[in-house]
Amino acid sequence: MLGLKLATDPRWVKLAEKSIEEILIDHAYCEQKATSTCISIIINFPEYKDVVKELTPIVSEEWSHFKMVLNELDKRGLSLTRMRKDEYVSQLSKAMIKGGNHNDRLVEKLLLAGLIEARSCERFRLLSLHISDDNLKEFYHKLMISEAGHYRLFLDLATKYSSEKYVKKRFDEMLDLEAKILQSFELRGDRVH
Repeated sequence: MLGLKLATDPRWVKLAEKSIEEILIDHAYCEQKATSTCISIIINFPEYKDVVKELTPIVSEEWSHFKMVLNELDKRGLSLTRMRKDEYVSQLSKAMIKGGNHNDRLVEKLLLAGLIEARSCERFRLLSLHISDDNLKEFYHKLMISEAGHYRLFLDLATKYSSEKYVKKRFDEMLDLEAKILQSFELRGDRVH
């Protein structure tokens, strides 16, 4: 369904479970960045009324996810630390097509956001199935469903502003790149991506 070309190494869940504080902190910042991304798209593309209409509730939803993760940290007596550089998103962003017209830039941003949501969905699914903490299983199951909806929304919006053929081709290129990026990373359990 998600089209990802490289499945997460199954060992990632065990590593993540050993670093649950780090995963929750990284996850909190992922939700904050997802909120910021939607706000940025709205600000930079306000003339696309349906994009503004569709992403405005996502801003609220992503921010509520941020608060949910903060609550999980608080339950464990943990708190946020400084945000770390997100090498995954940084590498993906470098590969975005620069230039083109305003519409092309919107499509590129929507596809990138969709890809990040797809990977988050896949990782949350793994946590919902394999983490030993039953509360976190349920927590990540709910978030997995939400991320799947966001992934679909971003791709559907991209298709509204470009041909379906182009969106499939470009997203496939991004999926190839994402797989190469993940293969170049050391397997770590302290990051969502």
